[in-house]
Amino acid sequence: MKLYGYYRSSAAYRVRIALNIKNLEYGQESVQLRDRAQNAPAYLDLNPQALVPTLISGDDILTQSMAIMEYLDESHPEPALLPADAAGRARVRALANIVACDIHPLNNLRVLQYLTADLGVSEDDKNRWYQHWIAKGLHSLEAMLAGHNETGLFCHGDTPTLADICLVPQVYNAKRFNCDLTAYPTVVSINDACLKLPAFDAAIPEKQPDAE
Repeated sequence: MKLYGYYRSSAAYRVRIALNIKNLEYGQESVQLRDRAQNAPAYLDLNPQALVPTLISGDDILTQSMAIMEYLDESHPEPALLPADAAGRARVRALANIVACDIHPLNNLRVLQYLTADLGVSEDDKNRWYQHWIAKGLHSLEAMLAGHNETGLFCHGDTPTLADICLVPQVYNAKRFNCDLTAYPTVVSINDACLKLPAFDAAIPEKQPDAE
């Protein structure tokens, strides 16, 4: 397998964690987003969206982190990233999608670049935008996690799932942008538990070959 990504991409970070949990060997190919390498014709042939990650698995070219992780779970079932029961799977997907569908699309690099380069938004206002949407999303996550009978050491029980894989990169980004996390103790506790696991620790941006 070969993973095309960028060390600080949240979506690529998710897939690295999933690959590590599954104990799958993979190579990495850096796509330097800040240099707009995602727009190079050779990369567009792989991923017409000009986004990361892209995973090459045999003859398959896979895009979109959530789809990639579901593919990994279906093709390599153990350890599972989703619970065995339908209600549990729905809960985990809902928690994961708060990050992947509600927070991340508003705060990814191409949106932030558009705010500053095209709309003339100041750095301070850009950061306020980022922090606003982080706060909205983490407030929802905290409310859904805190005190829920299915929440354990991790988002759903005592083994990591798709929800934890999405949560950790988002908390990493929140810290990068100096977001106040004191209102989200459950989120922070789960993040800390995840980072004690080798699969999560090995995936952190600073440990990637293209880290700057």
